[in-house]
Amino acid sequence: MFLLDICPLFKGYGNCEIQKIIKDINYNINYYSKDQIIANEGDTCNSIGIVLKGSTEVQKIFASGKTITVSRLNIGEIFGEVVIFSKVNFYPSTIVSSDTSQIMFISKDDIIKMCISDKIILKNFMEILSNKILTLDKKLENISYQTLRQKIGSMILEEYKKQKNLKIKMPYSRKEMAEQLGVPRPSLSRELLNMKSEGIIDCDRNYITILDMDRFEDIFF
Repeated sequence: MFLLDICPLFKGYGNCEIQKIIKDINYNINYYSKDQIIANEGDTCNSIGIVLKGSTEVQKIFASGKTITVSRLNIGEIFGEVVIFSKVNFYPSTIVSSDTSQIMFISKDDIIKMCISDKIILKNFMEILSNKILTLDKKLENISYQTLRQKIGSMILEEYKKQKNLKIKMPYSRKEMAEQLGVPRPSLSRELLNMKSEGIIDCDRNYITILDMDRFEDIFF
């Protein structure tokens, strides 16, 4: 029994209902070991992948050998949904298994089949695509900020809005934060310490607490 009820594609359905839906489609489940490549940048994308076990990383690997982690996908999360219906349906990044993982692949034809036969699945798929567009738009907004402090503040603010708590558990390591912001890790750590010493935030491992919201919001002006 797969825990697909936490996957946004099947939102609104319990596991028993999901099993009835997927019994009518052809899907593959593949197993990967830690650091094994699931898909290379430039490979043709003919299916979406759903993480059933473990986690994966979306990486950009440069000719120099430098690797940047773009995002991490945990159980229930999807990859390939944006490019599968594109005319240029190639993976824009490399997908790597972070640890022992289990991935369900559903083909383009079967995605169409599910969307035609089930309006809830169609609605969920459209919502997934819309959310991805909004996420990409947010990343472009982050890039537009002039200072490192503004970029850090934007990332923290995004998580604050999701968690609705001044004490925020960041979903990224310091290394991943630096990679997403496109800055050296020491520069990120130094700016976080500056913000802490000024009493704007407090930092404790993966937690960042906003101490003064007024001063925090002043970062963006």
